[in-house]
Amino acid sequence: MIPCKGLHHVSLAVRDLQIAKQFYSDVLRFQELPRPPFDSKGVWYAVGAQQLHLLEHPISDTLRERGIDTTDGHFSIWVTSYSQTKAWLDQAGLHYVANPDSVAGFAQIFVLDPDKNIIEFGAEYGS
Repeated sequence: MIPCKGLHHVSLAVRDLQIAKQFYSDVLRFQELPRPPFDSKGVWYAVGAQQLHLLEHPISDTLRERGIDTTDGHFSIWVTSYSQTKAWLDQAGLHYVANPDSVAGFAQIFVLDPDKNIIEFGAEYGS
């Protein structure tokens, strides 16, 4: 068994770093973190105790082209309030799929970033 402490970060490929930064910084308001001076273009964000790393890949066959499919690969962020998160996404004018009574055992909201990466927001029922 590997002695894991927890998830450290998730890395996502993005086509245009400036467009991605506008979404994650300005729309979702994630906190940007200092990033080492790698040769690649990227940005790091704090997501609770974990991190989200965006890496620019202008030409990449790894990027999704479809809409929200909750069975596709995605990353999930646990939020303190389902209703406040939904209200924030409504205010931002973002399309999402909401499952307030999901069989997962918690409420879920799925949204796409500009590169069609799927983000799930999970919360306790009734929050």
